Amino acid sequence: MSNVKLAIIYYSSTGTNYQLAQMAAVGAKASGAEVKIVKVQELAPEAAIAGNPAWKAHVEATQDVPVVTHDDLTWADAIIFSIPTRFGNMPAQMKQFLDTTGGLWFQGKLANKVVSAMTSAQNPHGGQEQTILSLYTTMHHWGAIVATPGYTDPSIFAAGGNPYGTSVTVDQDGNMVENVREAVMHQAKRTVTVAEWVKKGLQG
Repeated sequence: MSNVKLAIIYYSSTGTNYQLAQMAAVGAKASGAEVKIVKVQELAPEAAIAGNPAWKAHVEATQDVPVVTHDDLTWADAIIFSIPTRFGNMPAQMKQFLDTTGGLWFQGKLANKVVSAMTSAQNPHGGQEQTILSLYTTMHHWGAIVATPGYTDPSIFAAGGNPYGTSVTVDQDGNMVENVREAVMHQAKRTVTVAEWVKKGLQG
């Protein structure tokens, strides 16, 4: 089976993107990949977190999840990002981490990484596609290979039909509106498959 190393890097304030990351891990492991789930560092002030019970509860529940490092990027053959929408852009927490990768980029250590992304928002047209595309802009500068799900599986339509990456709408109670589990797993499997092709090509 696959010997692809996949890093799933997420940011989540109240837990949705952590759940998406876990779904992706199941799909990737089913394809034989070696998987690690890591989070980006929380930058929000304690007062903001404490004022939101769901946010505070999620931070406490995931305190044992490792914080991503540059070593995780160099280790990985493939990376799946999962991030919420912030005014049609990626969250500041993810942007801050990506902004620290200039040294790796300069050394060429981010080129040919196979990448894919997922997101969530409170509205289906609340910037979901644009958020994913904002992250992919950085990936093009890395020289990464973007592996989108496109419309390569029926599960994508059931999840809302976002060809750039799985996206989900979250209601006021924090529940996912669309059934995205199969789409997320397909996206993860596809990312691993493309990474296998790239890895074999580079080794050949």
